[in-house]
Amino acid sequence: MPSIFSDYRLIWDTLDIAIVAYVFFRLFLLIRGTRAVQLVKGIVVLIIAGIVAHWLALTTVVFILNYAQMALVVAVPVVFQPELRRALEQLGRGRLFAPSAAMLPDEELAKVIHEIAGACDVLARNKIGALIVVERETGLKDVAESGTPIDGLVSSAFLINLFVPNAPLHDGAVIVRGNRIVAAGCFLPLSENQSLGRELGTRHRAAVGLTEQSDALVLVISEETGTLSLANAGKLMRHLDDSTLRDMLKLFMKSTGSPVSGGGLLRLLATRATSGASRTGRRKGTGIGPPAE
Repeated sequence: MPSIFSDYRLIWDTLDIAIVAYVFFRLFLLIRGTRAVQLVKGIVVLIIAGIVAHWLALTTVVFILNYAQMALVVAVPVVFQPELRRALEQLGRGRLFAPSAAMLPDEELAKVIHEIAGACDVLARNKIGALIVVERETGLKDVAESGTPIDGLVSSAFLINLFVPNAPLHDGAVIVRGNRIVAAGCFLPLSENQSLGRELGTRHRAAVGLTEQSDALVLVISEETGTLSLANAGKLMRHLDDSTLRDMLKLFMKSTGSPVSGGGLLRLLATRATSGASRTGRRKGTGIGPPAE
């Protein structure tokens, strides 16, 4: 037997490397749709910094980074707890090696924006509370798993029906990934920002809370006033009209993978504020509220 295995050592070594490479590839796909990607990048930066500091003989820096890397042994299981739990659950269900979701084609973007904006317009005019999350670079698998899986094509009628009062899934958030509605009735983390206005309820604080932890866009419609708001990067832009919402969705959704310039956003806000003053808005002539409330 040893002689037989030694004759085929190259084949077994190749098979061994291929299996390990495939497992690491699937694990990468597993965390690619979560906030763990940014954490992995931070760990890689620390490792590279330690190598460079050791090469340059920076004794103090090496000492600090060594202790930081030792702390990572304890911190990593805590930080990656949601991802580790989900990986073990998928492994138990035999779904660890399931194919990943496809990217949204560019030609579908305008249609998705049109459907989302149309649904928001109807919901706001009828004062139906809603919470719509648009996933961008940072995946929201853990958030989607807190609700009910749907996997339906995005349409204004579908979104409106999901938020009809007393409907089974009207309470909670809807997650939109690409041109699909992946889940409804999802729970979002609440913001602990004390500067938010006291008039803002749980729905608005949940929208801000999610955008503080990810690059997602969250659309909020107030059930009391019908006010349409957009949360992004921990900021809440309120009193949006239909035209402003469409322009802002184009601005933010087309910038996936790169930050939105502050100048472009300010120009959009200034243009809408000026045009809102010269024409009657959808709700009492309001164009757009303060960029950060």
